[in-house]
Amino acid sequence: MIKGVMFDFSGTLLRIEPIEQWLRGALDADSRFVFDEPEITACADRLTLMGAQPGGPVPQVIPPHLVNLWRDRDLTADRHRACYTALAREAHLPDPALADALYERTFHLVAWHPYPDTKDVLRELRSRGVPTAVVSNTGWDLRPVFEFHGLIQYVDVFVLSYEINVMKPDPRIFQLACDALGLPPDSVLMVGDDPEADTGAATLGCQVRLVEPLPVSERPDSLTPVLDLLQPSGTARR
Repeated sequence: MIKGVMFDFSGTLLRIEPIEQWLRGALDADSRFVFDEPEITACADRLTLMGAQPGGPVPQVIPPHLVNLWRDRDLTADRHRACYTALAREAHLPDPALADALYERTFHLVAWHPYPDTKDVLRELRSRGVPTAVVSNTGWDLRPVFEFHGLIQYVDVFVLSYEINVMKPDPRIFQLACDALGLPPDSVLMVGDDPEADTGAATLGCQVRLVEPLPVSERPDSLTPVLDLLQPSGTARR
């Protein structure tokens, strides 16, 4: 029986704004950058190809000299920044200084959008007394995003890779979350969007449910079925 739930962050509970919007946000915040419309569109396409947006599309091609940095990007804050600014520079930016401006845009609270059913599901879990954890491969503190969107009161534990120097799918990160929840792994559900990283929880005996990391507007209710998994057979959900 499921008594606790672990959630991934990006692509599961929230998703970052589209890349062109992310780029425009960085440009609007810094008067040094003045680009025409065709240049903005072309730059957004190159950034997408390089996977330069944290939480956005993964790189279609990783340059050989960045392979190790990409692999270990979520182990420390410095590696995370170094990886994504390097990928941005590989996108042939009109101004090299834009790489850091884009990375800083990632921390803007308005750049992240909860999926439509995120708050309702977290709130319902809290009302049922089911503890929750956010378990994320990341290089920065996600808590301000949850606070900004009125979600932090529904999360009991944050286990972030850069804070513990352990990344999913390493079972240790999931074990730390289960220990913090005070529950054995076989009574904890892991909900995520990455078939490789998030299924690492299964090695501990956790159940795993995967969702599609679609744009927010295209995924209205993929989290809601999680509530049914907590119900004894034949019991109606409130």
